[in-house]
Amino acid sequence: MKVLVVNAGSSSLKYQLFDMDTQEMLAKGLCERIGIDGRYKYEAAGREQVKGDYAMKTHADAIKLLTKNLTDPEIGVIKSMKEIDAVGHRVLTAGDIYSDSVFIDEDVKQVIKDCIPIGPLHNPANLMGIEACAEVIEGVPQVAVFDTGFHMTMPPKAYLYAIPYRYYEQYRLRKYGFHGTSHRYVSGKAIEMLGNPEHSRIVTCHLGNGSSCAAIKDGKVIDTSMGLTPLEGLPMGTRSGNLDPAVLGFIGEHEGKSAQEIVTMLNKESGVLGVSGVSSDFRDLEAAADAGNERAIIAQDMFVYAVKKFIGSYAAAMGGIDAVVFTAGIGENNGKMRGDIMEGLEFLGFELDKEKNLVTRSQADVSAPGARAKTLVIPTNEELVIAMDTMDIVTKRTAK
Repeated sequence: MKVLVVNAGSSSLKYQLFDMDTQEMLAKGLCERIGIDGRYKYEAAGREQVKGDYAMKTHADAIKLLTKNLTDPEIGVIKSMKEIDAVGHRVLTAGDIYSDSVFIDEDVKQVIKDCIPIGPLHNPANLMGIEACAEVIEGVPQVAVFDTGFHMTMPPKAYLYAIPYRYYEQYRLRKYGFHGTSHRYVSGKAIEMLGNPEHSRIVTCHLGNGSSCAAIKDGKVIDTSMGLTPLEGLPMGTRSGNLDPAVLGFIGEHEGKSAQEIVTMLNKESGVLGVSGVSSDFRDLEAAADAGNERAIIAQDMFVYAVKKFIGSYAAAMGGIDAVVFTAGIGENNGKMRGDIMEGLEFLGFELDKEKNLVTRSQADVSAPGARAKTLVIPTNEELVIAMDTMDIVTKRTAK
């Protein structure tokens, strides 16, 4: 079975094509600046990478371009789009309606639409990707894999906010959590690396421009750092993370900003960018800190401190901890930051092999010999999770 995985943004569309018989990724591409000036990149194993400008007024145009690339006699990997058996879509949220991935029909599309107030930036784009595929790749079954789905095992004490309960009843205001496919993938790999124990207590740290932590006990999420939106939790590239809600009122009163203007500022102008004044890219931040930029140093310290606190609090919530997992851009590639985060957590049983940790960029146990709790580096593969769910759902539906 061949599965196309699509991740549609408001002006972008990323995709990967998998052969699920071998779980091999055959090709991938990125269409950017849809509706503006159109840019694309396409890669396939053993073939020359292709980049260029291409007029894409809509997401349907982007889908047409990917079909052209995938079936091209020179750079393509399939003869026709009829070889694609299913399409799996990354969808931000279905609120608390769906905890599992689902076959996309009109009811599912309506739920995604109804949840636009929860995911105003992502859900409309996800719908555009779904509609574009239905238009261009007619008759191919489509599956929605929700970024929030893995977190739906959280208990009410973790997902409710301490505000009048009617806001939950009326608007479903609650913590949903995000990066679910990533936390699901790496926690599963971590359990394998621990020897598949019956009971496990793992904190997964998805650290990149967007970052989140999750407490996973016996394979199920009991808490996570992101909330109603991806704004809550850790300070990130441009997102503030946790802060006193009274800050919003103070800024609104003193600067005459609307609530939406303040939320936009907290999403796009805050985090390590806001503190450092340097960049939202942690690589730029590290270079500035190494050069002695005091605000860059403070921004780095704030991020490290916040991750460390979540690890400690989640260890308390689970009654102990067996492993911490680092994944995503920073988690997989920045050994120094991993070391800074784990420093001081020896009382929980962690001890790093410092030399191994500094050079590791692939799946590995970077714990020192004899450490009671493991420190693991596991590259994430969210697209494969989406492809696997898509294959399972379509296969079961076909068998009926």
